[in-house]
Parts: sequence; structure tokens; C-alpha cells
Amino acid sequence: MEWTMKYKTGSLLALAVLSVVGCTHRVAMQPIKVEPVRMTLDINVTMQRQEIEDAAAEASPVIGTRAPDFTLSNQDKQPITLSSLHGKWVVLYFYPENETTGCTMEAVEFTTLLPQFNKLNATVLGVSDNSIQSHCDFIANHQLQLTLLSDPNHEVMDLYGAWVISSLGNLQYGRAVRTTLIIDPTGVIRLFMPEVMPQGHAERILKKLTNLQNIRLTK
Repeated sequence: MEWTMKYKTGSLLALAVLSVVGCTHRVAMQPIKVEPVRMTLDINVTMQRQEIEDAAAEASPVIGTRAPDFTLSNQDKQPITLSSLHGKWVVLYFYPENETTGCTMEAVEFTTLLPQFNKLNATVLGVSDNSIQSHCDFIANHQLQLTLLSDPNHEVMDLYGAWVISSLGNLQYGRAVRTTLIIDPTGVIRLFMPEVMPQGHAERILKKLTNLQNIRLTK
């Protein structure tokens, strides 16, 4: 089945604020075009971070669909394949750039809460277009305990809607969009959050994962 999450984030996006060795970038499915998510938010209205994230997530058409498989190399040059993690929950988060303020904050917070994610049988994977060496340096500089995957050609980021083409006059350029998914042990997407506010995001994802697991237990 062909599948994608390409979209234009519009005004909501304004609210969200060397070499690679051994990478494998093979995606079994080709993306198809999905109607853009269209949302209207008054930027003059004060909104809590969770409300912004929830508003974007509720508009997603991909909840309940199967997450496309992929293989990318981690900071240790080891290939990580999504389908090999079946049986575990996966928190898959895409971020723009190592060593920037928001991305560092997000990674440190995920590291702090990692033991709690582990207790919930969840693996946390971070993905950016940074090189393997950049991931190694980022991890060392901030004592991170995360698995970071390198996607230098944006193939997986594009497939998951985390890489968009923007325009500035006649200039077109690609950019990463902070995007987080929760994938259940069968490989089905249970949360897709295309607009992420980095501060406190890891804690909010932990709460959502807990709620999702509680819902499954009551069924």
C-alpha cells in the first residue's frame, strides 16, 4: 500500500519554532499525495504547548495506518530497521539540527525520561539529516542516551512528512519539521504530531504513551 504524510503546515508552523558510513536508505513504499492539513489559529490567542500539539495531531489523517518500514544507520554505524522493533512501542521523533537550542532541549529531556519509556516497553528513536559523526559528537557533548538515526538524503523524513519544501520569493528550499509519532507493537501509528514544541515535549509524549497503553488494556 502506498502511503505518505506530505502536507503544508501554513500558519501553524510559525508557532513551532562528515560523511555518512554504512547508511542504508531503502523504503519499501512510495509516498502518495495527501490533502494538506488546513488549520486556522489566531496567533494572538495564547495557547498552551499541549493545545498546539494536540490541535495539529487531531487533524492528521494517518492515525491507525501502518508505519512505512525503513532502515537507517545509528550513531554506531549499525542499521536500525523499524519492522525489527515489532513487539515494542516506538517513539519516532524527527528534528532539524544537532546542537541547536530546541533540538538539544528535546534530546536532553528524552534522555532524562528514557528509563520511564523503557518501563513502558518503548524505544525512542531520533532522526535528523545530520551525519553519523555529528550524532556521535551531539551525544558526547550532552551525555545523551538516545539512539539517533542519520537520514542525510531526507528520504525517510520526506516519507513521514518531516521534510517540506518551502518558498521565499523565487527561492525554494527544504526544511525539517519537528514531527513525533507513537507506533504500537504491531507497527500501527497511534499518534502523529506534526507540530512539536520542544520544551516539555518528551514529558507530554510519555503521558500520551501511557494513555494509549491504558486504552489498549481496557479493550
